[in-house]
Amino acid sequence: MSDSIRPFSSPMLDGPDRAPSRAMLYAVGFKKEDFAKPQIGIASTWSQVTPCNIHIDRLARESASGADAAGGKAVIFNTITISDGISMGTEGMKYSLVSREVIADSIETVVGCEGMDGFVAIGGCDKNMPACVMAMARMNRPSVFVYGGTILPGCATIKGEEKDLDIVSVFEAVGKHASGEYSDEELQTVESCAIPGEGSCGGMYTANTMASAIEALGMSLPNSSAQAAVSDDKMRDCFDAGAAVLNMVNKGLKPRDIMTRKAFENAITVVIALGGSTNAVLHLLAIAHAAEVELSIDDFTEIGKRVPLLADLRPSGKYSMAALVKIGGTVPLLRILLEAGLLHGDCMTVTGKTLAENLANSKIFYPAGQEIIRPISDPIKKDSHLRILYGNLAPGGAVAKITGKEGELFTGRARVFDSEDDGMKAILANEIVEGDVIVIRREGPKGGPGMREMLGPTAAIMGLGLGKKVALITDGRFSGGS
Repeated sequence: MSDSIRPFSSPMLDGPDRAPSRAMLYAVGFKKEDFAKPQIGIASTWSQVTPCNIHIDRLARESASGADAAGGKAVIFNTITISDGISMGTEGMKYSLVSREVIADSIETVVGCEGMDGFVAIGGCDKNMPACVMAMARMNRPSVFVYGGTILPGCATIKGEEKDLDIVSVFEAVGKHASGEYSDEELQTVESCAIPGEGSCGGMYTANTMASAIEALGMSLPNSSAQAAVSDDKMRDCFDAGAAVLNMVNKGLKPRDIMTRKAFENAITVVIALGGSTNAVLHLLAIAHAAEVELSIDDFTEIGKRVPLLADLRPSGKYSMAALVKIGGTVPLLRILLEAGLLHGDCMTVTGKTLAENLANSKIFYPAGQEIIRPISDPIKKDSHLRILYGNLAPGGAVAKITGKEGELFTGRARVFDSEDDGMKAILANEIVEGDVIVIRREGPKGGPGMREMLGPTAAIMGLGLGKKVALITDGRFSGGS
């Protein structure tokens, strides 16, 4: 292989003067012939901190095998992850959003320092996923994102009824327990059965939203966003991602060739069609900034005028991400949107082919009679559920999630709290009544600091049966599970 496909590793490893560098690498398992291969980093977010990432070292090894088999030399390295689901509602959540920058910085640091010619980044939990793609945009070296995959639903019998469960079920159970609807034993049953194993939170919450957005952006392989964490499909996805980076290296294909303005429009379109998380707004803006692509909060409004909400997925809908995986994943949805003229089919992807070419080559279609993805002609909502609002409370803009079930107007008495903790205490003490507008302030990026997510309060409100009877406004964030 020529040095043209080793632009970063060649200066670090070639020639007599680089003998010390090679000596270090012999000690970690390199052989003489490995130094002439493109060096491919495998950025793993493996951790025992969270079930979202507990399996990712296995996936990283599979990606390394794919890169090695394609003619590269893979080197696995780790970065951090934190767990929103564990730290939610505590001081620990103030670290959550900033962890995105820490992860992006750490991947950039290792890839840059070690002279890697390309890399695979594997993420599972909310913040490490956009962080991986931010690092790709900054470094602009051949790279592919792999989603760790969705968790399967939990299951338990509550009050004689068998229920599918996920992490949001547990947060809502806290409200049901506070109202007296659930006993201590029933709360314990939900708690112990909701999370059955490996994978990211199982609705169209932030992780699955961002996985779908990244696939639509062109930075992961087709259907990478819609595979179970524990599945043969996910293992193949990892192996193929390692090989795909070598293809990008050989073609000279880089992330900024893929992450164009039109690609971000595709990502926003898919987020809307799936009923995705409000967190996609701030994460896609951050990725675009890293890629030096002009994107503003108002672009979500303009695109949202023409894109319908099609997916009946949790938290606002009925079905889990595992159910979407079962009927074919995101690829058939992308085809539906492309055929409706809502996607730019000429956008390049990490396969080295355009989005339209990838879809033309796919044989995956939704089965007749499925109810998870509605047809364009009969959407859940004819335009976006993500609403960008301006007014005296938020002159710089705010984001609301309106799926169509909430009504068009809410007027009520403001109940103002100066922290999430104070608001949560009032909710669980049954001090919030029908018609209240809960205002939780001083939780912003600076005021919190950290812009904590309000999943605890919103889920408790739902558990108390007040979901359609009160409103909540905050300068913090809403969880993808809200």
